[in-house]
Amino acid sequence: MLTAARINGIALHYRDEGPKDGPVLVFSNSLGTDFRIWDAVVADLPSRLRIIRYDKRGHGLSDLPDQLWGMGEHVADLAGLLDHLGVKGAVVCGLSVGGMIAQGLAAERSDLVRAVILCDTGAKIGNPEMWDDRIEIATEQGLEAMADAVMERWFTKPFRTQDPGFPIWRNMLVRTTVGGYAGTCRAIRDTDLQESTSRLRLPCLGICGDQDGSTPPDLVRETTALIPGSRFEVVRDAGHIPCVEQPDATTALITAFLDEITHV
Repeated sequence: MLTAARINGIALHYRDEGPKDGPVLVFSNSLGTDFRIWDAVVADLPSRLRIIRYDKRGHGLSDLPDQLWGMGEHVADLAGLLDHLGVKGAVVCGLSVGGMIAQGLAAERSDLVRAVILCDTGAKIGNPEMWDDRIEIATEQGLEAMADAVMERWFTKPFRTQDPGFPIWRNMLVRTTVGGYAGTCRAIRDTDLQESTSRLRLPCLGICGDQDGSTPPDLVRETTALIPGSRFEVVRDAGHIPCVEQPDATTALITAFLDEITHV
């Protein structure tokens, strides 16, 4: 069933599954994807969890706003959705830009976040020139023009060449709106969360594919280390989206972390 909420003037598509009184786990996905990237992980998580997934603005079935936005709007969208659903004290798991959203939400709304899982992300990702180049290609040539290069960063060569489902993930990227992709590139370009993330004091698990070509393991390790007491784990034989490429290993890490902090 399609479910949407009007948040900050736009329709956000989301899915809210599991018992309403269960511990809450929120997923925020990466640039150029929608919340289906978590399907295989969600299928094997404990049934007592309340699991919330959503498509960020300009992605999936959510609205593409007319005006430009920054990371602050992405954070406000997730905060507004959780307020709408009456959620407090969630564990927020974010991949790539979703991990930046998780960091920003934890810094701005500590009432909403009790722990974070930072997947293949950073407090600062890339440099302005890199993001400007991607914005230019996307807006002038379309996402198809960059799709193969993006897939090389997202997935290992065996997955790209041997997995029969690989084309659907490429399709997911190229069918993302150019406005949603470029707008989120601008948000990432202009974001540096190192100071605010270093002030966080909450349980944190960092996860990264060992062959991630977008946010390499060292970047994720350094970001995770900004939070005292955090733990970092590498997923073998995975690129930038281990929840798709190695869902069993990713699920095991998430479940073990939840067991530690919530005893689910």
